[in-house]
Amino acid sequence: QVQLVESGGGLVQPGGSLRLSCAASGSIFSMNIMGWYRQAPGKERELVATITSGSTNYADSMKGRFTISRDNAKNTVYLQMNSLKPEDTAVYYCKYSSWSGDQWGHGTRVTVSS
Repeated sequence: QVQLVESGGGLVQPGGSLRLSCAASGSIFSMNIMGWYRQAPGKERELVATITSGSTNYADSMKGRFTISRDNAKNTVYLQMNSLKPEDTAVYYCKYSSWSGDQWGHGTRVTVSS
């Protein structure tokens, strides 16, 4: 079992930046995919970005504004979000995927508002 704890959410003005962190603990396999997803009020959960040991993948609407990265020594994945827009307001969830299945964090709320 893997536990995920997200942090870094909060209130930010349009055009601002935030960095989210997701710390993983437990039975972590070296071959895994970690990712960020988000769910806005009244909408379905959607992909933000994923990262493996060698590649990254972004949803089209996030390319150029968001950057996903990971620190394998700390079992932590980050999401740097720049040029934030009100439509980025959502709960952001971390996801861990391996051959043993998927695990989700509880989410961290991001609100973009003036």
